[in-house]
Amino acid sequence: MEVVYITIGVSIIVAVFFFIIFIKSVKSGQYEDTYTPSVRMLFDDELVTEPKKETKENKQTDNK
Repeated sequence: MEVVYITIGVSIIVAVFFFIIFIKSVKSGQYEDTYTPSVRMLFDDELVTEPKKETKENKQTDNK
């Protein structure tokens, strides 16, 4: 039965810790940008592809 009291105490301490971190993140402005995520999904991501570098083997086979 004592284990139940210990786990309740530990869980309350962990909950208070996460609540304090949440309050700090809200005060720092982490959740203020609500517009950008809704617009970001409307635009397609552009894939950037780098040109392939030719190796010595590819040049030799092309010349034959």
